[in-house]
Amino acid sequence: MQKRIPILALLSSIVVTPVACGSSGGGPTGVDGGAEASTGRGSSGDSGSSGDSGGGGTSGGSGSSGGSGGSGSSGSSGGSGGSGAGEGGAAGDRLKTVFVIVMENNNWSSIYQSGTAPYINQLLSQSSFCTNYFDNPNAVHPSEPNYIWLEAGSNLIFTTDADPSASYVSSENHLSKLMTAAGVTWREYAEDIDGTKCPLTSTGQYAPKHVPFIFFTDVVGSPPDPANPTCIAHMRPYTELQTDLQTPGKVAQYNFITPNLCNDMHGGAGCPSTNEITQGDTWLSQQVPVIMASQAYKDHGAIFITWDESELGEYPIGMIVLSSKAKGGGYRSTTKYFHSSMVRTVEEIFGLSPLLNDAANQPDLSDLFTSFP
Repeated sequence: MQKRIPILALLSSIVVTPVACGSSGGGPTGVDGGAEASTGRGSSGDSGSSGDSGGGGTSGGSGSSGGSGGSGSSGSSGGSGGSGAGEGGAAGDRLKTVFVIVMENNNWSSIYQSGTAPYINQLLSQSSFCTNYFDNPNAVHPSEPNYIWLEAGSNLIFTTDADPSASYVSSENHLSKLMTAAGVTWREYAEDIDGTKCPLTSTGQYAPKHVPFIFFTDVVGSPPDPANPTCIAHMRPYTELQTDLQTPGKVAQYNFITPNLCNDMHGGAGCPSTNEITQGDTWLSQQVPVIMASQAYKDHGAIFITWDESELGEYPIGMIVLSSKAKGGGYRSTTKYFHSSMVRTVEEIFGLSPLLNDAANQPDLSDLFTSFP
């Protein structure tokens, strides 16, 4: 006769062992990642099939291999797979503060392993960086359209280096407009402005063409107004950054840093060095450590250093990332990127939508991180 086992006894004998997602499985899947966060990803490629090993998951983020999971952050770019950085991450482990520093007019071949840029090359050993990052896919120059691209994923109507004017501003969507709507704080720090007016015209070694925000009507008004309070509140002298870094809660979530024409490698009359690269490299050696020493950086911050455009043709420019969440150690990504990728990365860090213009077509920079965002 067959012995019957009571159902409660049977159930109580079953042991369920939890299985974590991610290579180290330390925590829950990302609160913002939704269903997609459990699939893994490449940097934003369709299948992530070329991902290394997903080195992320340090936060318990999902996706340990980037194998066949996900579709990139929105599946629209079809970029290469990247490393499969863990996507999502616990709310307290996401990137919180972004610093973008934009230098000028140099190809990566002029910077990488060059004796004229000793600090940058020393910095590479602790950073993640790109070897195939370009300014924009439409080969649009000069400087100003590329700064606009970093703000809008397109050069929109901008094709020259003209100052903002009644006929030369846009009402189109752009990053800071999306940030304001989403409650994300942002600020521009520019050298050689005084902070008492909206900096619509050149002064000293300050050039308006290097500050993209002032070409949008929601920031400067229509027509652009030097007394516009929104502009003045967000366009601050670079000298204020160090004080803000030392004041708890003062630093914005998104910070765009514009050195003056001498310090950004542009050069020109009145600049102290005849070698523009060395001058900019020295400036970075003095300023980057100040940011890295701040609590805003240490608490899930990231510094992105890039250049506005290539010289004498379409060539790779620099993109260097410093963060406790970056792979670091001199990791280099060979994925092809454009400024659109920087825009997409910022949107994903802060949960902004819609993806702006060409940002919807390009991969993000998640390949440079162990977990993202």
